[in-house]
Amino acid sequence: QVQLVESGGGLVQAGDSLRLSCEASGLTFRRYDMAWFRQVPGKEREFVAAIIWSGTSTNYADSVKGRFTISRDNAKNTVYLQMNNLKPEDTAVYYCAGGGNIRGRPADFGSWGQGTQVVVSS
Repeated sequence: QVQLVESGGGLVQAGDSLRLSCEASGLTFRRYDMAWFRQVPGKEREFVAAIIWSGTSTNYADSVKGRFTISRDNAKNTVYLQMNNLKPEDTAVYYCAGGGNIRGRPADFGSWGQGTQVVVSS
């Protein structure tokens, strides 16, 4: 059974940084492209960032380019999202996803975590 467990969310002020982690189990992690999405109530899930299985290619939403960095450690079965210069509009539940591709379409991903809340105050 595939499990993705996010951690690292919290309440921060605008301009602060956070690092989210997602630890995977029940899958051959090093073979999976991984991604982060986010969602606010009443809106569709939004692509944030994705990373290819080898870590050699990434993709970002325009809204986070230059501020967020996705990375992975295949030895630890973990994918990270470093979020710098956070803005109030980054407030959302952030979800880790696996099994898709770095184009970042939610429907392509078969495995999802439970989400971690990020709140950015102004």
